[in-house]
Amino acid sequence: MTPLLTTLLGDTAASSVPDAATRAALLADDPLWLILLKCVVILLIGPIMTIFLIVWERKAVGRMQNRPGPNRVGPGGYLQSLADAIKLPFKEQIIPDTADRKVYFLAPVMCVVPSLIALSAIPFGPVVSIFGERTVLQLLDLPVSALVILACSSIGVYGIVLAGWSSGSPYPLLGGMRSAAQVISYEIAMGLSIVAVILQAGSLNLADIVGAQHKVWFLYLVPSFVIYLISMVGETNRAPFDLPEAESELVGGFHTEYSSMKFAMFFLAEYVNMVIVSAFATTLFLGGWMAPWPLSLIGNNVLNTGWWPVLWFFAKMFVLLFGFIWLRGTLPRLRYDQFMRLGWKVLVPLNLVWIIMVTFAKVIAWNTASIIIAAVAIFIVLALFFYVRASGREEESETIPVTGGGFPVPPLDLKVPQTTPRQKALAKAEAKAARRKPAAVGTAQEGAQDGVS
Repeated sequence: MTPLLTTLLGDTAASSVPDAATRAALLADDPLWLILLKCVVILLIGPIMTIFLIVWERKAVGRMQNRPGPNRVGPGGYLQSLADAIKLPFKEQIIPDTADRKVYFLAPVMCVVPSLIALSAIPFGPVVSIFGERTVLQLLDLPVSALVILACSSIGVYGIVLAGWSSGSPYPLLGGMRSAAQVISYEIAMGLSIVAVILQAGSLNLADIVGAQHKVWFLYLVPSFVIYLISMVGETNRAPFDLPEAESELVGGFHTEYSSMKFAMFFLAEYVNMVIVSAFATTLFLGGWMAPWPLSLIGNNVLNTGWWPVLWFFAKMFVLLFGFIWLRGTLPRLRYDQFMRLGWKVLVPLNLVWIIMVTFAKVIAWNTASIIIAAVAIFIVLALFFYVRASGREEESETIPVTGGGFPVPPLDLKVPQTTPRQKALAKAEAKAARRKPAAVGTAQEGAQDGVS
């Protein structure tokens, strides 16, 4: 260990929050085996959490609905997800005749890979010792690590859109298009919700954001936190925002034509994305790996050192993950136009107003006059918001619009084609197979008898 690194570690021990220079020195000093170990652990966090979350969700929703959850495989049914993970790869693989096979196989991979690598930028803890090597509990320390998480969570939508398009079926295509519109809408709201955090921390580096919360968490940025929570549910296609997979409308959504291991990859991507957005929210608003306030006072901040912070990080993350389960067992699915209106007409405008208020509060020198001016400005903004909201409401009418209403209605003169493209493709395939079929035995014998006679 170099003298510079020893000095940096001595400074870190007093504060328990490693600064940028310490993190850079420690990560640069990591041996190859430690880097590989971190990569393996980060890649395994998602699948292991998925196996646990599926059982936890089924048991929690079963308790909410007064029915038993999985209780057959393993003690208390806790090995049910492991049995499903073993079963799915061996199930029959069904590929539609009209599918674009190359894109059909590539789509699940495009969903899973970005979600597995996104956790590499999350700081899970402070400086620790692993088999005698001092290091920080993160793989990458980038100046723009917050943008890396947003990019990885949004790239997966390409796999969903390509899955819907390549299946050669109308319902998966509709599900893929819905998912594209949904991610665009709520990615904007999610990106704006972290602007206030960045302004407070003065950095896009997640480790610096955690360090900026050593006195008080950014949970006091309540509007940003609430908007982020709503956006992360819409971003992950979870109930009540699971419009791309609406069983009552789209059979199964974008993965209707998928089976076997490819369907399991979509399932894995959904749950890993839940883990990512929950870990991101923990880092941004809940102090990251830092202990909660009463516990942080014990023993001169001893619970923020060593391996204790990993426990606090995952405890906070599990609370947010339980929120996903709670919403699924509580709220019904929204109508599509209501869902899009919430994203574009409520979350995005509120975000913009909140960012202006946070910026104003950060740069102004507070005194009695400025407090009065700020209160008047808030009152005017709220009055304008409710006025615009009230004036924008249309009076309810007893007539039902044929087209152009709040939700899509087919026109009265709609003509349904007699043969769909899928039926034409199947008929063409059947005709091609019939031409290849050899002549029947009875026909050949009749021809021979005719020749003899």
